[in-house]
Amino acid sequence: MADARPSLLVVDDEFNTRETLTVFLRRKYDVMSAGNGTEAIKLLQEKDFDLVLTDLRMPEADGMSVLEAAKSKARRPKCVMLTAYGSISDAVQAMKHGAFDFITKPIKLSKLEEVIAAALNKTDESLPEVTAEPAVDKKETSVIAAPEIVLPESGNDPMRKVYDTALAVAPSRSTVLLLGESGTGKEVIARFIHDNSHRTGLFVAVHCAALSASLLEDELFGHERGAFTNAMAMRRGRFELADHGTLFLDEIGEIDAATQVKLLRVLETRSFERLGGNETIKSDFRLIAATNRDLKAMVDAGEFREDLYYRLSVVNLNLPPLRERRDEIARLTEAFIQEFAAENMKNISGITPDALQLLSAAPWRGNIRELRNCIERMVVLSANEILQKTDVPEDLWADAFLHVNTPETDPLDIGSNEKELIRKALAECNGNRAAAARKLGISRRTLYRKLENIE
Repeated sequence: MADARPSLLVVDDEFNTRETLTVFLRRKYDVMSAGNGTEAIKLLQEKDFDLVLTDLRMPEADGMSVLEAAKSKARRPKCVMLTAYGSISDAVQAMKHGAFDFITKPIKLSKLEEVIAAALNKTDESLPEVTAEPAVDKKETSVIAAPEIVLPESGNDPMRKVYDTALAVAPSRSTVLLLGESGTGKEVIARFIHDNSHRTGLFVAVHCAALSASLLEDELFGHERGAFTNAMAMRRGRFELADHGTLFLDEIGEIDAATQVKLLRVLETRSFERLGGNETIKSDFRLIAATNRDLKAMVDAGEFREDLYYRLSVVNLNLPPLRERRDEIARLTEAFIQEFAAENMKNISGITPDALQLLSAAPWRGNIRELRNCIERMVVLSANEILQKTDVPEDLWADAFLHVNTPETDPLDIGSNEKELIRKALAECNGNRAAAARKLGISRRTLYRKLENIE
């Protein structure tokens, strides 16, 4: 059939990657998935596909076996291999044996779409041309299998509910309000919603807390030439740039009262004027806002407009902190190691169980952002091929120790419990600070610094 959508087979033994790719690609293609090479080979025997997207390294039947099965088909599909940085040489070998191309993990949206479009356009002249969506700023392009994207298999998992709701609301035009502590991945979820919507425009992000009121207004609305001193040329604002796309306003609880009024008007009319201009500009943007503050409490305190709050909170998504999602730490750690090893050209392929146990026990008050920074530091500084317990930053040892040993009577009083544990360690070591530092798993310098804060 001339207007039939191309059919794809996604093969990956990692649930999160397979699920995310399948959901994203179904916007344009008919997609089936397989959790291993054996299952994929069986599907290839039963059905014709236009393209196979397969992980290279899998237990039992690997990506090369899937490639050979695809090559034996009368209607031979193109094969694109997915591989970690350390396996690029294997991917090159796969291309020599007939693979169309390979993509390294973590998988970038722009690269994925370009490769699939190129493969499908070469597969069969009768297939409809597939064109990648425009990506004006490659640095801002979302990461499909980003390390922060973790799709738990359990439907009762709090993050699974977040992703399910995000997928359900993505095709709509409804405004979404993302709530949660700093570093929990609110912008990642916002991009996830945009990538799974039908919107053809850009994902445009504005971090409201980083801008003064006047700069934020200029950033949102843009200005005409001569609107103020040094306004040498017309500049389009973020509302305008997000036409047919998504506008993400991060830390929206920080905007001042005057900007709140203007934002409410734009949400009601989907129109505005540039600063210094008279022309009314229409923009079909979809708004996603995020905050780590309690907007309802701010409304009650008269610090945030009630009418704007209800405009923003059409669909609320509350992202739990990482300490309530500890099952994700191992998966996130593995993904961050791959990312930073590739970025820094280091041959690091994993982490020891005792080091991972230490990471899993830490409180992660900075959530995923803190974990990400920690893994980057470990990868950059480590001289090992497998990250060791000694690669874990010293301060984190103490934090992990405190998290595990915090008394049940007052688990939230971290400062007091830290002091109590240090005193206890010193007492058990008869005042020997070097021995107490070893017992706490920190350096003597760190212990001395902490002792300065103990009365």
